Amino acid sequence: MKNLFRYSFLMLAISALLFTGCKDDNDAENPSLDAAQVLMDHLVDIDMDLNHVLKNSDGQKFVMAAPSDGNVSSKYVIDIRSAAKFAEGHIADAVNVPDFSNILTEAAKADKPILVVCYTGQTACYATSLLRLYGYHDAQALKWGMSGWSAATDSWSAQTDDLADGHANWTYDATAPTPNVYDIPEFMSTATQGADILKERVEYIVSQGFKTASAGDVLETPTNYYINNYFSTTDYGAFGHITGAYRLHTLLIEPTSADVSSVKNLDPDKKVVTYCYTGQTSAVITAYLRVLGYDAYSLTFGMNKLFNSEDSWTTNQWGGDSSYKDLPLVQ
Repeated sequence: MKNLFRYSFLMLAISALLFTGCKDDNDAENPSLDAAQVLMDHLVDIDMDLNHVLKNSDGQKFVMAAPSDGNVSSKYVIDIRSAAKFAEGHIADAVNVPDFSNILTEAAKADKPILVVCYTGQTACYATSLLRLYGYHDAQALKWGMSGWSAATDSWSAQTDDLADGHANWTYDATAPTPNVYDIPEFMSTATQGADILKERVEYIVSQGFKTASAGDVLETPTNYYINNYFSTTDYGAFGHITGAYRLHTLLIEPTSADVSSVKNLDPDKKVVTYCYTGQTSAVITAYLRVLGYDAYSLTFGMNKLFNSEDSWTTNQWGGDSSYKDLPLVQ
């Protein structure tokens, strides 16, 4: 009986060991289910909350205007337009990378701070956000893209519109809706450490390309989206906004008030659409949110598409305070 007891105890011990071993192996192989929280904690730890993607620790914004003399020789210029458009005219010494999924590969070759160039500045800003998260903290986008460089490469002028003028889903109500607090998104990662999750996420988001929503679609059916208006408090009422749009202007991971992280005001179960004045800041924010796991989209051309002629403009109005320059192109 004593031997039988010892045998039973031994078998139980072996079974427990085997079970524990299998569990550890499976945990190592299976994707992490709390990856979003680990990633968010890591971004706060390395001081890369959204505010330091929009403006790095040196105070350098994510975007730079075309210099008056057209001299960007201090930059490694990556032009992500099509090969055909690049051949028609581009900035001297620019490198053409028409496939967005190759931007990280090209970035690794840079021997100077990176300047990303596209048609309107929007896709370049999306790329810049991802590059900054990947470690290229001084990467920038050319504001307004090649549209701001020369009349010959302008594609902004054809895109401005007044879709919101008189529209039933446009309002001047100055009081934004009070946001709820939600759980953070869930995504799976093969990595477990914050730095590795960040790298994996950026590479994945780059592979998916720029995610956008058209102004017309969002304006027609705003209830299909969680809409965030990235205007100042004053402009939210003065410019008007899409009905039901929230105004979350910090969108930080780190809690700002009442111990609530402002990204937690975003609904992870809806399409999160951000819009700004030009579609450029919203592109940066959208890339960042997608890395965090949100189903995020940038409303293309921003207020310039929704209501370009609205008379409250002072800055960032295409055809108003902003337009193309007459800078040199090479072929």
